[in-house]
Amino acid sequence: MAWFEPENVIAVLTAALGVATSAGVLWYERRVPRRRRIGYRVQMDTPIGSGVSQGRANVRLGLFSETPDMADATLVLLRIENDGSQSIAHDDYTGRGDQPHGLTAEFTGRTVRGVAVTHSPGADHLMDHFTPAAGLRHTGAYIRLPRVPLNRNEHVKLLVLLTGATVGSPIRVTGGIRDGEVSPNQALRPDEKPPVFSRSARIITVALTLCVVTLASIILVRNTPPPPIECAPGSLTVTGSTAFAPVLEATERELEHKCEDVRIEVRASDSAEGLRRLAGEGSKPGRARATVALSDGVRPEAYTELSATPIGLSLFHLVVNDDVPVRDLRLGTIRRIYRGEILNWQEVGGPDLTIKLISRDAGSGTREVFGRRVLGSGEPPFSSRDCTTRSAPDVPYIRCELDGTEEVLSTVASVSGAIGYGELRGGRDTKGLHQLAIDGTTPSIETIGSSPYPFRETEYAYTYGRPPAGSPAAGFLDYLRHGGGQGIMREHGHLPCASPEGLRLCAGD
Repeated sequence: MAWFEPENVIAVLTAALGVATSAGVLWYERRVPRRRRIGYRVQMDTPIGSGVSQGRANVRLGLFSETPDMADATLVLLRIENDGSQSIAHDDYTGRGDQPHGLTAEFTGRTVRGVAVTHSPGADHLMDHFTPAAGLRHTGAYIRLPRVPLNRNEHVKLLVLLTGATVGSPIRVTGGIRDGEVSPNQALRPDEKPPVFSRSARIITVALTLCVVTLASIILVRNTPPPPIECAPGSLTVTGSTAFAPVLEATERELEHKCEDVRIEVRASDSAEGLRRLAGEGSKPGRARATVALSDGVRPEAYTELSATPIGLSLFHLVVNDDVPVRDLRLGTIRRIYRGEILNWQEVGGPDLTIKLISRDAGSGTREVFGRRVLGSGEPPFSSRDCTTRSAPDVPYIRCELDGTEEVLSTVASVSGAIGYGELRGGRDTKGLHQLAIDGTTPSIETIGSSPYPFRETEYAYTYGRPPAGSPAAGFLDYLRHGGGQGIMREHGHLPCASPEGLRLCAGD
């Protein structure tokens, strides 16, 4: 199926990935338990001393210029916040029980000279925890911070005055949090502009953008549309009915012109031979699937493995040599002629000419239809090899058998007194013969549904089992039934079974 082509599979998987990414992020945001998290970031680290130890000059006024022991002083703004999804209580700090402090800020290589603590707006209560009794103190390079409860998004800032090292020396905050962690965060500097979208929104946007770009790329790369169903690549042999051969040959030309990779070979013989050939190829699955046999009428009961598809309603006609001016015959008269009871055209209002019956061979579907639909029985035995003289002296009539419809029509046109039959459009351009009406009715595709004209039959296409989808046989039958084949059939005097009027007639024929 076309759904399972590689391009479609990739497109579906890509779309599914985009949806899954969006759903996954939302589910994670809402359902996955979050860890407690304290984040910290150095928002400012700047020299405020004389600059001698920093290797650069500095201008100072007032208090700064009166403290010579602060030549290598630096000023650090350290932000500590609850940037997790859960609040942090006093008991969530996991330091030793005999130690009141919860966190330690270390300024490597520097000495803490002073600390000022500020809090986030609306969090005045936090200042009650920043007391020496609660654990706030500093020694050397360390500041011990109390076990301060922090609600989500609350923060404190430490403005620290230091000496003893250059700007940029390592600064870190350590401590333990139950079911959580203390780590550097991505808090913004005071002079930074906050992002328009959150991190989750950015992840979803990037994922969906990648999916859309991938799908668009697939569409652009697939620069060749899938071939029409009738253009399934491969080779096909069409055999059987010679009466339907003009339709098959025209269809062959149409499809091979329209489809690059389709090869069709028409081998018209007769209906019986086509069915025998198809049934005989049942032992060769590859050959059987690549063969279609056309037959005038239903298959013999012995061919149970063959599957029938009604194609069109075929009209046939009787033709006579132009030396016989007769234009219409009664059905009963035709039957008497083929029983050998009427031997001369003079007996039916024609000239004094011996009637010569030009017939098809025993395997012909057209002959079978003629016998069943018109004569009501089989034709009389063969009696002539050259269609002009009797080879059996004890038989009063002249009757020969020929292989194909075209041979029958050309013989009727060339033999004086001859009568024969064929498909409706056959012989239309042949000089030397004309069509006979039956009981005053001439065959017409326009009146086939209301006319009592008897010489007609449903044409069936037979395959060995049902042809698989995407096979040349399936494509050929679809084109013949539903595509341009309908127009071809009408041009050659056949009514398509898939047409509105043909559905009823083919079903009841």
